[in-house]
Amino acid sequence: MTELLVQTILLIAVLAHLVLASVMYKKINTDPSLSFHQKNLWRLRALIFPAYYWFAFRKKK
Repeated sequence: MTELLVQTILLIAVLAHLVLASVMYKKINTDPSLSFHQKNLWRLRALIFPAYYWFAFRKKK
């Protein structure tokens, strides 16, 4: 039972990570003020830890 709960929590965490990264990717791609290099840096950051960098990206804008 505990193993099932742990796996469920991990699955939810992975899905949340996926959703946050995809939302951030969409916002980065539609921002015309960023250069190609800056977009690549933000995309890499989105893959590492999307929740933290999402707020950093919004604060920077």
